[in-house]
Amino acid sequence: MRTLIVATESLADAVMTQPLVALLRRFDPVGNVDVLAGAAVVPVFEAMAEVEQVVLCETTGGRLRPWAALLLARRLDALRHDRVFVLPHAKRAALVPWLARIPVRIGLSGDTRWGLINQPHRVDAFRTSGHARPAVERFAHLAFDASQPLPGQVPAPSLARDLQRESAARVHAGLAPDDRLLVLCVTVEGAPSRRWPARHWASLIAHACEAWPELTPVLVGDLVDRSFATEIAALSGCVTRNLCGEQSLVDTLAILAQAEAVVSHDSALMHVAAAYGRPLVAVFGPTDPRAGAPRSVRAKVEWLAQECSPCDSPTCRFGHGRCLSGVRPESVFASLQAAMRLVARDIR
Repeated sequence: MRTLIVATESLADAVMTQPLVALLRRFDPVGNVDVLAGAAVVPVFEAMAEVEQVVLCETTGGRLRPWAALLLARRLDALRHDRVFVLPHAKRAALVPWLARIPVRIGLSGDTRWGLINQPHRVDAFRTSGHARPAVERFAHLAFDASQPLPGQVPAPSLARDLQRESAARVHAGLAPDDRLLVLCVTVEGAPSRRWPARHWASLIAHACEAWPELTPVLVGDLVDRSFATEIAALSGCVTRNLCGEQSLVDTLAILAQAEAVVSHDSALMHVAAAYGRPLVAVFGPTDPRAGAPRSVRAKVEWLAQECSPCDSPTCRFGHGRCLSGVRPESVFASLQAAMRLVARDIR
């Protein structure tokens, strides 16, 4: 059976799609799974060993011009998919698979999207403690009967390493082949309330440099995070490589894949690091790790669970940001030590 997955445009959701892909391949070992994805998430799907082919679409959940939708549908029609899983909620995301004449069209939906989806799974089905289930569970449930609860535990997302890309990423970043990396993901993806203070990041780096002088601290994020990262590097007093805004997503993934350890805000890169099985500490504040924690046995979470959190607000409603400023660098460093010991134990 040939299967197509229409991906969302979220990097975190892309990572959360991997267990669905793995389940589909488990149930049909000789079948193929293709993914229709936008350029922003293609590198994640290229890192999934179970994906046969990634079909590039400039926009999947967004709007396509009619002629572009028809051309894309023609390309997909030639691939002769037997079924499609449509992950975006927008009705227009299901239009191209319908135009491509894919007979079985499965999706997360409270309705049939005007007939575009003919095997809907209700978005609110089998909610957990009154809250919507994490994306990884919603997506994985699509591999099973819509009328039944999700059987068993969903496997953690897993991405495959590419040693050639990792070597190239080091060259692009100006890192030596033998540099051992402590990667710090400082991006907050448009939500300033999720940002751990620069002085805390700097203190953490100082602790790490003292304990592990063989590690090279590397800051990764977007261009908008560069000034924040520069402040962190200056306050730390350590030689720190600031890669924010300098790398493509492909290179950032490759750097994360080979990190000795990772510390991150609640972000898509946090989920990427977890999917690569890196020792990881995730610092949470206004968001809820009970719903969005990194899914990895090598991951630790630092969260104060204050009365005002989780609020999911992009800015602190009270102006103090204590849910994050109260997370001490010493505590994060202790968690980082524990996460790295987990790897050492695994090796033994």
